[in-house]
Amino acid sequence: MVYKTRGVCSQEIHFDVTDHKLTNVRFVGGCSGNTQGVARLVEGMDVSEAIRRLEGIRCGFRPTSCPDQLALALKSYEKAN
Repeated sequence: MVYKTRGVCSQEIHFDVTDHKLTNVRFVGGCSGNTQGVARLVEGMDVSEAIRRLEGIRCGFRPTSCPDQLALALKSYEKAN
């Protein structure tokens, strides 16, 4: 899946889901170290657990963040499937 982000430095999040587990998570743009770290931490994680852990995280004064955008992407995935 490709998710277009809003309100953050990254432009897109790419990921796959196999057996309700996240795989191949990759952010396009954003703070490289942080987005790579988030991607590696959620690799193999259950989709619901990732949403629970990432939803609502803010980046400074912004109402969202790259991790929060990943949670929104995963919610969108769950709605579609």
